[in-house]
Amino acid sequence: MSVEPDSTHQWPRPPQDGYVADDLDRLPNLPPHTELIDGSLIFVSPHTFFHMRVLRRLESQLVLAAPTGWEVAREMTIVLGKKDRPEPDVMVLSTDSSTDGQTSVPPEDVVLAVEVVSAESRARDRETKPRKYAGAGIPHFWRVESEDGRPVVYVYELDPATRAYVPTGIHREQLKLSVPFPVDIDLSVRR
Repeated sequence: MSVEPDSTHQWPRPPQDGYVADDLDRLPNLPPHTELIDGSLIFVSPHTFFHMRVLRRLESQLVLAAPTGWEVAREMTIVLGKKDRPEPDVMVLSTDSSTDGQTSVPPEDVVLAVEVVSAESRARDRETKPRKYAGAGIPHFWRVESEDGRPVVYVYELDPATRAYVPTGIHREQLKLSVPFPVDIDLSVRR
């Protein structure tokens, strides 16, 4: 069964030079979790159960592990530049940077960005976003992928000389790290 397009809906028409970061706060009726990459609006597809479970697990465990002075956030964007405002699935940032009513944070306040890869975001989560996060100086990046329905966490750390991420580990059953702060997460748990 096909769905007939809604002829009353007006899609936003992009400006000639593309959108800018502030447009995400001004454009009416944008879907939740709209991102800005290279001046283009990215509408995120609905999450799968795998995506939801992994996000819930990582967020809850990071909240427990984060030391004083750090906050775990979801559903917030990072302003990486005039034409880039991605929304990591989870991030850890300095509590000094968070204020009520804020919808985005600057990259210098983010210590860790986490992306859970889905079919529609594979290229962005594997290539575009890590390159942009590294270029903005975000020290740590985790990419989570499904391997037979189980999470695999690819961990990266920023090389300040090259401003590129270098891999520091691949974690399947247990995510045990000392940076950016001590973390020990059982990845085999499905709740």
